[in-house]
Amino acid sequence: CIQHRQSTLFYLSTATTSKMQAVRYHGANEPLTLETVPIPSPNDLGADDVLVKVEAAALCHTELHFADGTLDLGVKPLTLGHEAAGIITAVGSNVGPDRIGQRVVNYYYVGCGAEACRWCQRGEEQLCPALKAEHGFISDGGLAGYIVTPSRNAVVLPDDLDMVDAAPIGCGVTTAVHAAKMGRVDKAETQSCLVYGCNGVGFGLVQLLKNVYGVPKVGIVARSEAKRSKALELGADFAVDGTMDGAAVSAEVRDHTVGEGVDVIFECVGRRETMDACVGWVGALGRRGRLVLVGYHAGDEHDFRCHPIPMIVYEQCVVGSVGATLEDLKEAVHYVGDGKIKTIVDSTLPLDQFHVGLDKISQCSCIGKVVCMPCHTA
Repeated sequence: CIQHRQSTLFYLSTATTSKMQAVRYHGANEPLTLETVPIPSPNDLGADDVLVKVEAAALCHTELHFADGTLDLGVKPLTLGHEAAGIITAVGSNVGPDRIGQRVVNYYYVGCGAEACRWCQRGEEQLCPALKAEHGFISDGGLAGYIVTPSRNAVVLPDDLDMVDAAPIGCGVTTAVHAAKMGRVDKAETQSCLVYGCNGVGFGLVQLLKNVYGVPKVGIVARSEAKRSKALELGADFAVDGTMDGAAVSAEVRDHTVGEGVDVIFECVGRRETMDACVGWVGALGRRGRLVLVGYHAGDEHDFRCHPIPMIVYEQCVVGSVGATLEDLKEAVHYVGDGKIKTIVDSTLPLDQFHVGLDKISQCSCIGKVVCMPCHTA
């Protein structure tokens, strides 16, 4: 590759065509499509932006939520994908040329940055009410050959970390890191946690809770025997069969916790029956327990409901957890680089077979993440 300078903008000559493939969204209940779209031009970069050649992009259940109308944020057409890793190939005029060639994973929120925005000023851009961009949600994401992102969002990866293993950090691990903070997991105080629904985020949570926080007892609930086995392999202390009804699940969790229930539950499914199993007089959540809602499904049939009396008497809390902060991503990269968390990849596919990966996610037949490998010529 040859480094060029053109009008205070640096870039690498890597693209042999002006077109790339991208997974595109055209509205609720419309099929996701693979389309040929223009590669963003280095000449059009904002002063603080970088152009990243995507080497690997993980699929998420979020893409299914877009396809079935659970998520409809009013932006279309749109390139999906918010878990992307790649190489910086061009930089804007305010970004040093030393960034070119860096291997990075993308942080997908871009806050307004206004001095009056308390969320941006706190570094909590995921709560910014006036986002400039959210890759794969309201602005073009990483299921494509290239993505444009602010330089600060492109977090450098360890040299020895494979891109396939790096891509899932962008959501699967960062979501776990943030959820643990929302659940107030504490190395000294937290004695037990439960991960309800275990795949990408769930596998990250198991490792985070055991290897970073040192929680003495971590359990998981999963319908798949293979996922239960994987979670135990990653350090979980017990695994509960999620095909049982909610009462049986909560009873088994209490059996594993001397009848007390757990201190923190990470609810990664978001269905009525799974949430019901967590709460109530004999739910899986214990006294002063925190229920962290991470997963969701559409429809009134999956509304969260709980009578207040048990929550009052047990002094329990319910909190939502969305996305992650930029600092959460940096922490996640550090944990993966140090070997405390390993991203679990089920399989890799060419980007033009993304639908095969989404089918696996829909059927809950993947153990870990499905990662797509973009084609850089179209």
